[in-house]
This record gives sequence, structure tokens and C-alpha cells, in this order.
Amino acid sequence: MTLNVATILRESAKKTPESPAVVLGDTTLSYGQLHEYVQRFAGGLQKLGVKPGSHVALMLPNVPHFTIAYFGAHYAAAPVVPLNVLLTPDEIAYHLDDSDAVALVIWEGFYEQAKAGFDRADSAKHLIVAKADPSDLGAPDGAKNMTALIGTSDPVTDLPPTMPDDTAVVLYTSGTTGRPKGAELTHFNLFYNADYVANWLLPDPEPKTALVVLPLFHSFGQTCMQNATLRGGGKLVLVPRFEPEAALALIQKHAVNLFAGVPTMYFALLHHPKAGDFDTGSLKFCISGGSAMPVEVMRAFDEAFGVNILEGYGLSETSPVASFNVLDQPKKPGSIGIPIHGVEFRLEDDQGNVIEKNGVPGEICIKGHNVMKGYYKRPEVNAEIIRHGWFHSGDIATRDDEGYYFIVDRKKDMIIRGGYNVYPREIEEVLYAHPAVAEAAVVGVPHDSHGEEVKAVIAFKEGQSATEEEIIAYCKEKVAAYKYPRLVEFMDALPKGPTGKILKRELR
Repeated sequence: MTLNVATILRESAKKTPESPAVVLGDTTLSYGQLHEYVQRFAGGLQKLGVKPGSHVALMLPNVPHFTIAYFGAHYAAAPVVPLNVLLTPDEIAYHLDDSDAVALVIWEGFYEQAKAGFDRADSAKHLIVAKADPSDLGAPDGAKNMTALIGTSDPVTDLPPTMPDDTAVVLYTSGTTGRPKGAELTHFNLFYNADYVANWLLPDPEPKTALVVLPLFHSFGQTCMQNATLRGGGKLVLVPRFEPEAALALIQKHAVNLFAGVPTMYFALLHHPKAGDFDTGSLKFCISGGSAMPVEVMRAFDEAFGVNILEGYGLSETSPVASFNVLDQPKKPGSIGIPIHGVEFRLEDDQGNVIEKNGVPGEICIKGHNVMKGYYKRPEVNAEIIRHGWFHSGDIATRDDEGYYFIVDRKKDMIIRGGYNVYPREIEEVLYAHPAVAEAAVVGVPHDSHGEEVKAVIAFKEGQSATEEEIIAYCKEKVAAYKYPRLVEFMDALPKGPTGKILKRELR
């Protein structure tokens, strides 16, 4: 038995080759065109010497080039490593080397930081630049032009015989240990997760028109929007950068019926002063994830837009969908719903005992077709996080008598800022490298639109000091834009417990 996630595109292209598949501004690609470009890009990778099993990194925003490179790599049997487009050169180099990526596909607007990271990496040998103007076939010295590569390469017409358990995507996520780790998601993980969203969660006999504001390099946008929409033969209306008024205009222009976003996006649409000026009556399906949706925002949005937002839960390690509220059962605002078809949840206490009683908080543990193979090259971490076949999420929840789950806390100290995961340890390591800093802790504080904001609490070395602006600027140079602290507080000494551990609960 073989399976390749690019089957999603191939089957829809065979069924409706003339139907629109991807739209960006005035550019529309049909399924037939998209499929041909994908096959030719696969041929281009092979021409460069990219072998089956080699990793191909993508640093692309929401543009057609992402979808072409994503499925093209799969046609070449090359697992994809999607990278956040906000990464700094040091972070890019780390991700390339840690993933053993041999090629990096970048957007022309990110060339400077991407090239700097590429040059620092040992593994990556091929730099491919995607450009907005298809007539511009040039490329900087040492790089390849993606359009030119497609135009001069023979198509790979047969999907490679990848196995269901072969790695399809290495999706980077962090943890309390600081440096990001690559979750290995299989072809079966991704295919079945997209199929669930397309045919179980949001069943509809008609193809969907999806407004893609979620970044495609993130598992939420990748699975729930790109892959699920193409699975059903629908149309992707791509938005490289979310702006509420532009999103409302596109909903009206394209009669968008599927929207997925993080709570901050719903907040922005709901409170935009011109929201009532646009016809959004086509909206039929709305899903939320990434962080907890405030109940009042959900209710107000449902009422204002005449929809029924379905909130779900998942992680990069679960492809990502693990649970959801569903259309054929009553929605419970504030709940992450019930485990999806074929997936099991259980709650465990700190000693690893299964909690049978409803209403008692415990760590969510997950088992099913959506759980990753493990972290790339991290056997010791895998043994710790996947025990007895159960993936331990680090999230604390309760379960009610009807089997619905409610997140109550995070076992880890992760901050979710505007739908992006920010891991305090990574920022703390940067702060501790500052010559004036003696102690540092990073915590999340409530924020009206972002959900949480990143705050640093610092104690200086004796005789040393720095301003809030200097600390923020220092961090801004070291980490991606969504990570650096916007708030800084100074203390003489940080609160500690008997073992000397900084007490973040007191700082919060």
C-alpha cells in the first residue's frame, strides 16, 4: 500500500481540471494549471539533484508558490519543512541544519534574511527564489528562479510510491527545552486529517471557497485550509497578510463560504468600523483554533455574521486537528469539543494515573491516526512525550458528562500571542545573554486583541542597567517579530521558591 499527500491535488485536478484552485489578487490558477506547475517543480527538484527522502524547506507567505512547492516536493518524494517567514538568519540556519534540509525555497521579499541564514547553514545546497512577477526570470548569484526552474523542467507525472508512514512534513515547534523541534508528520497523518475537515467536520456537496488568512507554513492553515479545501475541489483565496477590511472585501468579492482564523482575527473582523458595509452573507462555515476563543467574542460574531463558529483543538504534533465541536451536536462555547473520528483522549494526573471522574483536571493525552511519528532526531524526547502509545500534550483540561473537553491551563509555560506559540525559555535564553541581566523570566499577560502579550521581568547585575526600550530592541534583533517582549518590568530580585526556582505564578 502506498500513499502520498499530493493525491489530494491529483484527484481534484483529474476531476475538475478547469475549476479555479488558487486565487491571489488578479491571478487565478485552475486545478489543471496548478497540477502541471507542481509536477514541473518536482522535475526541477530532481534536476537539481534532490533525492527521494531529502528535505525541502519553504519560507513562503500565502502565495501560489507555496502550494506549488509544497505538493511539488511531495511529487519528488521530498518531505517539506515549512518555516515561519518571520525567522531571523540565526533561526533559519538552525532550522535548516536541524532538519537536514538540502534546499530552501524563499519569497523574494525575504531574500536578505533568508540568504544570510542559508549561508550559515551546512546542510542546504540549493536556494530557490520565488518572485511575484512571472516574467522576471532572474535570480541572485548562486540562486535559482522558481518560475524559470518550472518552465525548463520536465514534469514528474507519476506520484512516487511513498508509504503511509513515510514522513511528509517536518513541522517545527518548541517546548520547555527551548530550541524548536521538528514534528514528523506522515502522509497518512496529513491526508486523513484533511479528509476529516473536508468531509466530516464541514460536510457539503458543493466545493468550498476558502479565505486563507492563516499562514500556510502553520499546521492550522496548511491542513484545515489548503489541504482540506483542495481535497474537496474548492477554491483558495490567498491573503498574504491579514487585514480586516481587505478580508471583508474578499469575502464579498468571492462569495467566500469558509473562514478559519485565530480568535484575534475574529475580534478584528467583529470590531472593524466598516464591517457592516460588506456583504458577508455567503459565509457558511467558520472554525477557530490556535488559542482559546473568548465566549463573548464567539457569541457576538455568530450573531453579527449569522454563522456558527466551531472551535477546536490541536497541536503541530497532531497534524493538527485533535478535537472539535461538530455541526450535528449542540455547540458548547468555551469547549474544545470532542475527539475527532478515530482519535482518543484521556486525562492523566501528575503521576500518570488515568483520571476517570468527570470534572477533574488532568493532562490531555492523545492517541490516534493524527499523532506524529515523533520529533526528528530526538529519540530521548520522543520516549518522554509518547508513552504507552499516548502523546502527552502538556495541556490541562477537564471533561464534562457528555464527553466535551475544556482547557483550563497549560502544563507548559507556553504563551499564545495572536495564534503564534511563544516559548518563554527561548526568549529567556536571549535575555540571559544580555551583559546587564542577572535574572530573567518571561510570562504571558492578558491582551484584548492578541489573547496574550509577551512580558519580560528582569533583575540586573549589580551596577548594571538598561532601559525598557533597549531590552526590547535587543530581543527584537535576536528573535522573530512575534516573539520579542513588548512589556518589560524591572525588579531588584525575582521571586523564588525553596529550591531557587523562579516562581512565574507570582510574576503573573
